[in-house]
Amino acid sequence: MTLFEMIIWSPSPEIFTIPGLGHPVRWYGLLFALGFILAQQVMYWIFKSENKNVKDVDQLTMYLVIAVVVGARLGHCLFYNPGYYLSNPFEIIKIWEGGLASHGGAIGMLVALYLYSRKHADQSYMWILDRVAIVTVLVGACIRIGNFMNSEIIGLPTGSENGIVFARSIEDMFTRLDPRIEEVSFEKGGEATSTSPGEIPMEIELVYKRGVELQEDNTKLFFETTIPRAIDRYYGVAEHMTLPVDQPAHYEAYMSRGEQHVKFSVLGIPRHPGQLYEAIACIFMFLILAHIWYHHRTQIKTGFLFGLFMVMLWSERFTVEFFKENQEAWEASIPLNMGQWLSVPMFLIGVVVLVKSWGFTQKKEM
Repeated sequence: MTLFEMIIWSPSPEIFTIPGLGHPVRWYGLLFALGFILAQQVMYWIFKSENKNVKDVDQLTMYLVIAVVVGARLGHCLFYNPGYYLSNPFEIIKIWEGGLASHGGAIGMLVALYLYSRKHADQSYMWILDRVAIVTVLVGACIRIGNFMNSEIIGLPTGSENGIVFARSIEDMFTRLDPRIEEVSFEKGGEATSTSPGEIPMEIELVYKRGVELQEDNTKLFFETTIPRAIDRYYGVAEHMTLPVDQPAHYEAYMSRGEQHVKFSVLGIPRHPGQLYEAIACIFMFLILAHIWYHHRTQIKTGFLFGLFMVMLWSERFTVEFFKENQEAWEASIPLNMGQWLSVPMFLIGVVVLVKSWGFTQKKEM
């Protein structure tokens, strides 16, 4: 076993349901909020360390939360599917249906911080950009972990036995096809085989509700006919699971402790965990920026941290996009996807700011 062997990933995006309200608390929303809470605490510390009014952080947080959410939503609508959203403008406000773009969030943040700095004479635009850059990557790490918990923004197939099989859509397919299924679990191995690289044997175990007993004819129809058709019909399933070519379906039905079980052999498709690549990169960027601010803020020029942040973040984003699926089908017809094209001007802005602010002075007492 190696560290990077195939991992089958199928967590529920919902953590729990609020009693009495029936409203689910989701991993993505919790981690999104956690990112801003952590960022706010770090900003309290930064403002206190630099003798700024700590109460300003609360107003700053409100500016950023609103700007990032609105900017990210507008960015997704206008960058990735403008024709649809301009024809259906009311769809733009349906943020609960998903669809946020980090480049739009970044633009929203830049606008909000400009407006904020105009109301605070002791905090210039570039000064506040330097400080907010430190915590922005912390928020980004939390958001990407939320994407990972949601099994969204998936990576390309690795073409090997290493990677993540995002199996949540497979689990949902089975429970929708047969509501009698109570539990779906996965493990490596099984009877399915393939000569194609990147198709790894995987076994799905189905546990039915107590009292259910499968009939042989119905079971045969379900696993030999219904499931193969459903793999192509259900959204997001064929990207993660396939069946062996020119091989009969491998399944075994049996009773255990009074419950009906079925083991079904399939082939899993491991993918790059692009969300984790970005989350880990963001954590490293946070440590670098925080270290420079803590130890060298009296030596660097205003704008240095922001410029370095822009160069690191958007070069990382440009690179990781090579390992991720396109968000929209039309991106396959262009040499770089939309995320990469939008990263280029952001990166260039960072280079200009970094060059202009380059240079260190003698360290001063803080």
